[in-house]
Amino acid sequence: MSKKLAFIGMGVMGYPMAGHLQQAGYDVCVYNRTAAKAEKWCDTYGGRAASTPAAAAQEADVVFVCVGNDDDVRSVVYGDEGVLANMQAGTILVDHTTASADLARELGAACAEQGVEFVDAPVSGGQAGAENAKLTIMMGGNQSTIEKIQPMLDVMSHHSGLQGPVGSGQLAKMVNQICIAGVLSGLSEGLAFAKKAGLDPEPLVAAISKGSAGSWQMENRSQTMWQGDYDFGFAVDWMRKDLGIAMNEARKNGASLPVTASIDQSYAEVQALGGNRWDTSSLMARLVSFHK
Repeated sequence: MSKKLAFIGMGVMGYPMAGHLQQAGYDVCVYNRTAAKAEKWCDTYGGRAASTPAAAAQEADVVFVCVGNDDDVRSVVYGDEGVLANMQAGTILVDHTTASADLARELGAACAEQGVEFVDAPVSGGQAGAENAKLTIMMGGNQSTIEKIQPMLDVMSHHSGLQGPVGSGQLAKMVNQICIAGVLSGLSEGLAFAKKAGLDPEPLVAAISKGSAGSWQMENRSQTMWQGDYDFGFAVDWMRKDLGIAMNEARKNGASLPVTASIDQSYAEVQALGGNRWDTSSLMARLVSFHK
């Protein structure tokens, strides 16, 4: 394959992801709804910017999309200015957006009609993972398609894996978010209890993080949670969007998600405190009133 790529969406994830591809030697053309962000990316990485998604995709062999939600994806894929307007048979569309499995299947069918290959490929690892090329990528599609884009995935991630047919990547990401929410809920309650009990967090976390209670969230978020520092990281608004996607899918497949539903409402309480853009570890703000 040639090295011409397009990357649609210069948010906190897409901006560094596209940057890694450009630095790895690929010729990347970017598009962002706010043109100034795309121009800034070009100043930083030396790539190119386009005025529409279609223009960005015109000569690209692989088009990556990383935007906000289902409707955002549709807005940059379909129509005269969408990427599919200029994608040729044999090219590949990769959607890194955390979206619904239904959308992934819809996109897969739309791509197939014009001979374009499709992969749904949501990511986990947050802004830090994107910036440090340490993302985990969960994919739905065909193995033959994955093999074509594997070198590009390796540039942005430390793990990528095919989960099954189109839509499976999004389903895997739902599982990921369900598990993260549960861990953060338990960690929030545990740390709030420890604070009320007068424990010293340093020896406490040093001890329990090495046992079966240990987690990435404990290692990376316990100190900031104890301090009431939430002005960073993966926003509550985005987590509620993701949990909503998972709960909607559960209503279709019959899965029971009572804990997830409860945590979603806890995040609604955080939003009511003004924490829409706080990190997801801000669940603790409901239990201990010491946010700075």
